Amino acid sequence: MKTLRAVPVGGSAKVVKLHGEGAVKRRIMDMGITKGVEVQVRKVAPLGDPIEVTVRGYELSIRKADADMIQVE
Repeated sequence: MKTLRAVPVGGSAKVVKLHGEGAVKRRIMDMGITKGVEVQVRKVAPLGDPIEVTVRGYELSIRKADADMIQVE
């Protein structure tokens, strides 16, 4: 199982599944990260948190913990 956190800078991946429950999963989906969407990793902060991604034409910063909940291929 590969997560969004494992995608290198400049790489892109397709979201396969969202893990997590309730409000956490809903928050990730509200940000535009849903099954089947293409996500590109733009930058990673010096200490690894947060990760900046491009999704649906806009830039989004997400925490490492949230990136671990996003399964990609």
